[in-house]
Amino acid sequence: MTTYTVLIILSALVIFSYLFDLVASKTKLPSVLLLLVLGIGLRLLVDELQIHTFNFLQILPTLGTVGLILIVFEGSLELKYAKDKNKIIKGAFLSALIILILTVGVITFIIHQITHQELYICFVNAIPFSVISSAIAIPSVASINKHSKEFIIYESSFSDILGIIVFNFAVSNRNITVGSFGQLAINTLLILLLSVIACITLLYLMGRLKHHIKFFLIISILIMVYAIGQSFHLSALVLILSFGLFLNNADTIKHVWFRTTFIYKNLSNDLTQLHQLSAETAFIIRTFFFVIFGFTMNINQLNNFNIIANGLIVLGCIYLIRFAYLYFFRKENLLPEGFVVPRGLISILLYYNLPQHLKLVEIGTPFLFMVVLGSSLVMSVGLMFTRKKEVPETKDANS
Repeated sequence: MTTYTVLIILSALVIFSYLFDLVASKTKLPSVLLLLVLGIGLRLLVDELQIHTFNFLQILPTLGTVGLILIVFEGSLELKYAKDKNKIIKGAFLSALIILILTVGVITFIIHQITHQELYICFVNAIPFSVISSAIAIPSVASINKHSKEFIIYESSFSDILGIIVFNFAVSNRNITVGSFGQLAINTLLILLLSVIACITLLYLMGRLKHHIKFFLIISILIMVYAIGQSFHLSALVLILSFGLFLNNADTIKHVWFRTTFIYKNLSNDLTQLHQLSAETAFIIRTFFFVIFGFTMNINQLNNFNIIANGLIVLGCIYLIRFAYLYFFRKENLLPEGFVVPRGLISILLYYNLPQHLKLVEIGTPFLFMVVLGSSLVMSVGLMFTRKKEVPETKDANS
């Protein structure tokens, strides 16, 4: 395959992804779903033509991690804090935490029934299937009402953070003791302290850098700090969410010393450019990640009745828990929020980060693909159904 052929393929993928985004904005069908289908189609074509390809599984975790960072960062840059939003933030955190705990518990039981393995191994394998994917949820709710959109951005980001914390804790502590929780508390305090230092330092740098290339430098430092934090088993996604929120709300801090030291004249313009850059970079990374994930999936492995049946049971439990929680504790906006619990990038990353000795044959990549694909389909149908219900109401209101 020549250099020009590779360039043509890469450019075509970006063009297709752009067109998929346009389709998604009109139909509520997630562009991620279309990217997965495109990846599967390319795999079938390559197999038919017997073309030798690169082992893309080697770069998938790295691509996914960068994509996750940029998508959470982009979403947090859209959030403006106000005291009246304390309720929505608290509600989103409790929703993410309680739904995560309930879902992990139920899926652990299901995996135990499927595999008859010890509960610890089932518990660790259940975590990737229990986390809401902000990488899919945030872009998918771009055009719904503002209140639901903010709730989902916070909730999916909190779900990612809590999922990573629980995953790291579970993998590192096969035998849980009081010391394990002490270490978790220390790690949480460390990441919060690191987040404060990083937020202040990066904002200071933004105001002092005079070079015309500075936003990629800021993003690179952010990714590096995230990687350092994760290598020490700290949930560094807290840092990403905190930095985006801090940047977008720094101008509301009234302290004189802070404003004279950190707030500079072009901050608003820089934030606009940084948001645009992170959004476009996230778009590119997301495109390649989901196409590659679809490409690495052997669709023939889904011809297994047990995988389909067990996947549908897991999906049913995910949505049952979701709607039950929202019905009892968050009665407003049951639709469309009830449908927005996609599994995706974070689930794939956590699954591939499972130590080999903890992976279960019965809960392999086909099972993961089934849940990711199924949750995206249900979300897209739910969003389209909700949109159709809202259109007549809007017309009635205007008439």
